[in-house]
Amino acid sequence: MLGPVPAARDVRIMVTLPTEAATDYPLVRDLLRQGMDCARINCAHDNRAAWQQMIDHLRQAEQEVGRTCKISMDLGGAKLRTTGLPPAPAVLRVSPMRDDFGRVLTPVRLWLTSRDLPQTAQATGTVRLFFPSKWLQQLSPGDVIRFRDSRGTKRKLRVRSRSAEGCWAELRKTAYLVPSTRFRGPKAKAMLQEMPRSESFLLLRPGDQLQLTRRPLPTAVADGMPGADLPPAVIGCALPEVLDYVNPGERIWFDDGKIGGVVDRVEPDTVHVRITQARAKGEKLRNDKGINLPDSNLPLPSLTAKDLEDLAFVAQHADMVGLSFVSKAAEVEQLQQHLARLSERAVAIILKIETQRGFEQLPALLLSAMQAGSCGVMIARGDLAVECGFERLAEVQEEILWLCEAAHVPVIWATQVLESLASGGLPSRAEVTDAAMSDRAECVMLNKGPRVMQAVQTLDSILRRMQAHQRKKSSMLRSLHVAHTTWHLEPASP
Repeated sequence: MLGPVPAARDVRIMVTLPTEAATDYPLVRDLLRQGMDCARINCAHDNRAAWQQMIDHLRQAEQEVGRTCKISMDLGGAKLRTTGLPPAPAVLRVSPMRDDFGRVLTPVRLWLTSRDLPQTAQATGTVRLFFPSKWLQQLSPGDVIRFRDSRGTKRKLRVRSRSAEGCWAELRKTAYLVPSTRFRGPKAKAMLQEMPRSESFLLLRPGDQLQLTRRPLPTAVADGMPGADLPPAVIGCALPEVLDYVNPGERIWFDDGKIGGVVDRVEPDTVHVRITQARAKGEKLRNDKGINLPDSNLPLPSLTAKDLEDLAFVAQHADMVGLSFVSKAAEVEQLQQHLARLSERAVAIILKIETQRGFEQLPALLLSAMQAGSCGVMIARGDLAVECGFERLAEVQEEILWLCEAAHVPVIWATQVLESLASGGLPSRAEVTDAAMSDRAECVMLNKGPRVMQAVQTLDSILRRMQAHQRKKSSMLRSLHVAHTTWHLEPASP
């Protein structure tokens, strides 16, 4: 199912392809070069055109690198997510760099340009402000542009240089810019053509009340002044029909367990939640974050209408299909029937164990999936830890490994493997230990991130070293080959 065994290690490496893989061929090629054995495409993101481009890049890379790579495509499933928060107010804070005494070290450099003018890479990573092109053409080096920011405070920009594409200007004091800010140049006034809106969030602390509602939320947030009264903490649910099955006293988790609460009371359109788990200084809850209700009996289908639509593409292109939130043997049989109808190709089914019910029903799920030519199990440890409890995750994943070894079914060790490294930092000691323990599975999955290439290299090195130490549940007790010191013992003094 997972393809040929790599030359230097027994465990395969699966990598979740980012959206950039559809347009960046060298990224896909280099991942394959560094040791990617399976490419994972998450059907919850992007679209068919992007998936096709990712696959085309992978096939091209296989020819160039001389290695084969399996394709796994995960169906999105009925994932509960937060939704409905409107965009945050359009406010841009710009501030110069200061020393410890508040003195300006470096003024803010602003690139003043227009959507009507060509955009080059020279302003990449800088603050860009877009104005009407006719107004920009009136500016010259040395000109002063005056304005009042959102607080009514007087500020000024000084033009340092200009070109056909825009002007460089400097600001020596902190300013807050909003769409209504008016800029006065030497000859005329102008307003910004556009202002980026940041992603809004709710800041939740232990003891706070949160309303999970099916009612429409406001479509915009007013650009209010600092200190204005905050609205009540209200957020929507992507599948509002599940609110009918939630009862008082049941637990609820958000964003992979970062925020936890208890249902206090239930109204026809709203579930009132008392926050019990969050950092004392508050945790941010945004749109599109997962919702887990481990105590609620939710009648969610394993295959949604979108899954069935995506399955037509998956059946023609994937080697493996991930069945998300599976908890019943009938759901596995339903997927097998759809695959048989859509294609004559043999597509392996991966049982994604990410709920408590899925874990409890694993033996029945395995017996159903094993009726096909090949199958596998993914330990989706993000949702699974929230559902079963973080303190139980270690023994839960251990039991899954035992069951799958007894059934001769390969396991994919997934979620947060070397996550700190892949996201742009350094791996923690706990993450390195976790990566070493993943050698007991047949495949380890890495999530996307800006430094996923380095994560693949590090994981490859760890797995190569660990395979001589561990074989599934059995320790090989090989020599560690560590440096040693020869001790010379002197007789004790009389």
